[in-house]
Amino acid sequence: MARRARSPEAFDVELADLPPELRWREWMGRVEAVIFASPTPVARAVLARVVGRDCNIDLIIDDLREELRGRPYELVSVAGGWQHRTRKAFADAIRAATGRGAETRPLSQSESLALMAIAYFQPITRGELGRIFGKDVSRDTIGHLRALGFIVAGPRSPQAGAPYTYVTTKAFLSHFGFDTLRDLPDREALEDSGLLSQGAMTDGMPVAEAALTQDSIENDSDEWGEAT
Repeated sequence: MARRARSPEAFDVELADLPPELRWREWMGRVEAVIFASPTPVARAVLARVVGRDCNIDLIIDDLREELRGRPYELVSVAGGWQHRTRKAFADAIRAATGRGAETRPLSQSESLALMAIAYFQPITRGELGRIFGKDVSRDTIGHLRALGFIVAGPRSPQAGAPYTYVTTKAFLSHFGFDTLRDLPDREALEDSGLLSQGAMTDGMPVAEAALTQDSIENDSDEWGEAT
């Protein structure tokens, strides 16, 4: 009779046999390893799989950040999760060593403004973007933003013809260093003052233009669908 295969040993997340200090250090190591190994931001629910029920992940993150002080990389909160990133002060050194970045075209002014409008007013159609700016927003502009992974097609609009809307992606949040859309520059103050409106956008309000002209690309998006 064939032997029954042994079931894999359950992964010990509680570590009840360890003293509290060693248990905490082990949890810190696990969380850091999972974040380090991931090319995209790691969500809280994922980190919870490798630590005990009583582990405070926020405190783990705080301790890891403290240990990384003075290092050329840091632990940042972006796109609803955490990710290791090199500090901006070392960007020139990395480009000099790898040659990366020089070939990447920064967003044009029209692309920056279109992306800003989509971020603030999503879901929004290309036609609605055109009405905001008083001129047509080209398919090339939308296509480039999609190619960069900053936007995807959202749900269809209830307008005649049911055109696709456009929405920003997790890659957009990650690339520009936002944790959520609520972190967009000055959004709360602009909403409170009534300045965040399509009328204000038409007047060329430069709310996020400076923030939306970085020249590196990180493509990580979840598609709603394909626009026609």
